[in-house]
Amino acid sequence: MTDDINLQDWIGRSETAIEVLRPFPADALAATLDRDETYPTGAALPPLWHWLYFLPLHKFSESGRDGHAAKGGFLPPVPLPRRMWAGSRFIFHAPLKIGAEIRKRSTVAKVDPKQGRSGPLCFVTVAHGLYDGETLCIAEEHDIVYREEAAPGAPAPEPKAAPDASDFSREIHPGPVLLFRYSALTFNGHRIHYDRPYTTEVEGYGGLVVHGPLLATLLMDLLRREMPDATVRRFEFRALATILDTDDFSVHGARRNDGSIRLWVRRHDGALAMDATTTLA
Repeated sequence: MTDDINLQDWIGRSETAIEVLRPFPADALAATLDRDETYPTGAALPPLWHWLYFLPLHKFSESGRDGHAAKGGFLPPVPLPRRMWAGSRFIFHAPLKIGAEIRKRSTVAKVDPKQGRSGPLCFVTVAHGLYDGETLCIAEEHDIVYREEAAPGAPAPEPKAAPDASDFSREIHPGPVLLFRYSALTFNGHRIHYDRPYTTEVEGYGGLVVHGPLLATLLMDLLRREMPDATVRRFEFRALATILDTDDFSVHGARRNDGSIRLWVRRHDGALAMDATTTLA
């Protein structure tokens, strides 16, 4: 995608971090999700709450214009300005517990430039493994998509419609406070989640953008509310349409004949914003 940089050279690059899982971020996320629970030493983290740990603490001077860390280093310097979390796949082998010293190894698994309907895209897949000692607890694949700036006045792609019927659901009322809390808990400096003038005037959105990982977390939270004793073995999701802080949305679940559960996020206009599948132990 550039004359002087071969992005494929980043495939195979790895980094390792070690962290003791502390109670605070889990307790704070529980409060943010309106849950009356705490996480003392020995408590197991719910699925996806590992995103509260191993946060990229880049220096303020190393931030890009969008608030994320400037490109290069571990991730390839894709020469496209907009980047978003496109989706993830997980296998949960064993629970992560508060107080444990966990090792996380991350590897750039794939760099895949494409030509989309709106211009060039680049998908970068990063594989993460979280270990308690020699035990692999979580295997995760994370897809990041890079794209060009939206053309002024360009219409957004027509999203798919979300299913009409579900077995269980919950209404979510977003807003800047929810987005601010989640950004703070995940040390996410991306300005589309809190800087309304930047988001609307530079990125071209109609409001603050609800985090993709937050939507996935709300889907897992819905499952926990419906099936509190269930053990999640696998989970995967794809982000399909943007949700803004100005509109309510809903999270849904439906049981399938094969034993899996489909989970999805329905936007206020009926669009399918996120589609997910989980398999229970």
